[in-house]
Amino acid sequence: MIKTREQLIKAYIDFFKKKMHREIPNVSLIPREDPTVLFTTAGMHPLVPYILGQKHPLGKRLVNVQKCIRTTDIDEVGDDFHLTFFEMLGNWSIGDYWKKEAIQFSFEFLTKILKLPKEKLQITCFKGEGKIPKDTESEKIWRDLGVNKSQIKFLGKEDNWWGPAGNTGPCGPDTEIFFNNAEIWNDVFMQYNKTKEGNYTELKQKNVDTGMGVERTLAILQNKKSVYETPLFLPLIKKIENLSKKKYGKDGGETRSMRIIADHIKASCFILAENISPSNIEHGYVLRRLIRRAIRYGKLIGMNNFTKILAEEAIKIYPDYPLKKNKEFILNELEKEEKKFTMQLEQGIRYFNKINNKIKGKIIDGKTSFLLYQSYGFPIEMTQELAREQDLEVDILDYEKAQSEHKKLSQTATKGRFKSGLADKSEETTKLHTAAHLLLAALRQVLGSIIEQRGSNITAERLRFDFSYDEKLTDKQVREVEEIVNKNIKAELEVKREEMTLEQAKKSGASGIFDEKYGEKVSVYTICNPKEIVSREICAGPHVTNTSSLGKFKITKQESVGKGMRRVKAVLE
Repeated sequence: MIKTREQLIKAYIDFFKKKMHREIPNVSLIPREDPTVLFTTAGMHPLVPYILGQKHPLGKRLVNVQKCIRTTDIDEVGDDFHLTFFEMLGNWSIGDYWKKEAIQFSFEFLTKILKLPKEKLQITCFKGEGKIPKDTESEKIWRDLGVNKSQIKFLGKEDNWWGPAGNTGPCGPDTEIFFNNAEIWNDVFMQYNKTKEGNYTELKQKNVDTGMGVERTLAILQNKKSVYETPLFLPLIKKIENLSKKKYGKDGGETRSMRIIADHIKASCFILAENISPSNIEHGYVLRRLIRRAIRYGKLIGMNNFTKILAEEAIKIYPDYPLKKNKEFILNELEKEEKKFTMQLEQGIRYFNKINNKIKGKIIDGKTSFLLYQSYGFPIEMTQELAREQDLEVDILDYEKAQSEHKKLSQTATKGRFKSGLADKSEETTKLHTAAHLLLAALRQVLGSIIEQRGSNITAERLRFDFSYDEKLTDKQVREVEEIVNKNIKAELEVKREEMTLEQAKKSGASGIFDEKYGEKVSVYTICNPKEIVSREICAGPHVTNTSSLGKFKITKQESVGKGMRRVKAVLE
């Protein structure tokens, strides 16, 4: 019987290996080659170039377990199944098998390996919309497997359609599998390409992308009502009970607070383990939001100075991840952030007491309550609690209006950053991606071979590149770097891709982040002329085939992004 996380992951990987799939690595939460997202939100992220047609070094059938961070459903965290950090089991067909095999694999694993009764499965399929037909093909496959018609429901694009991630690109119907009303598996069939004109054409290479959540499936296997009642959360929940002197499951609001705290502290530990610190931008901003949200909910149930204590428990749950290795950094950063935010909370309390005497009609308006949330980190529940103590009321409708207006602005400002990696693989980003390789080579030539890449972010307009260096580059050094890159562009250098083992890549002199797990084979991109190699890196692409197509390279800005790390921004003109 499969009862533990480790058993479930092993069973899944072994099952698909027997179906001729090759295992790919569980990669970093920070996508190395994807500028369109902050975090790895699905197992497909490392596979984007291959879904778009590039040949994968390990073949057309792939499988893995992938750690993920997803903040799009943050308001749902605290119910029975939604999480910020989770592990996703996935199997992929990159232009190989199609709907029949994908559905058969799903059904066989669920009913034969996990031994879930087929009569308790509920299936959804795409009902068709516009010129896109109803997915009767998937329905027939399910029926042929012995699933009753009453177990199959047809839904529209909102529920049973994936993509495209941007305005155009691969997309298609999916079929989802539910057990006890919890979604546990999703088979996505990338069947169409959406054009700029809004038309849907059949893809030449059809791909299958499937996913099954470890936490949800484990809850079902252990006959638990919620993921928070499995061993992946129980140590955290019990510690929260002990610190708060509250009982999990007794009060709905307190139980939800406990779940949010446990989820957010665990997610924060995994982000911190990537050497990300809380800040007001990008990855650090998401991390700060999670930590502070956990602290806010901790205050609601009477907890203080608790983040380090809970982090200790979270680290113990996952001995197979390098959390313990980064334990000191994780605990120190949590402690600093908790102290800093606690002071803000106290300022917020003072502000509340200050406005208390000025409130007219015993009603706190939406603008005031949202200010308490935005500037001082008060959840609306905390404001309501303070209001009740002062015999006041909060205008919830007015608060929701203020929140909605802010959300629209926020979504506009951050649009695209949590989309899949298929969102932007345009010609412009491809050129800038190749330019990043030339930039690293030039920085090493000017500043020394000790220079290492620390991260990059690429849009269609510009390249942002982080690297290890203690000092500001002089104007002369900036000009030298630009001249070297432009010289290599004008030289019309070939950009060549090769597949080899990691050991072969190392011996060939290819640079890469070698503390991260790779698969059995890797892609190595070499930029060279017949006489010399300019750049050789392990990379998943995409790239141009010759530097002559890049245009003129120009550095537009440089800045410090932390101790021992610099950032340059550049464009191609």
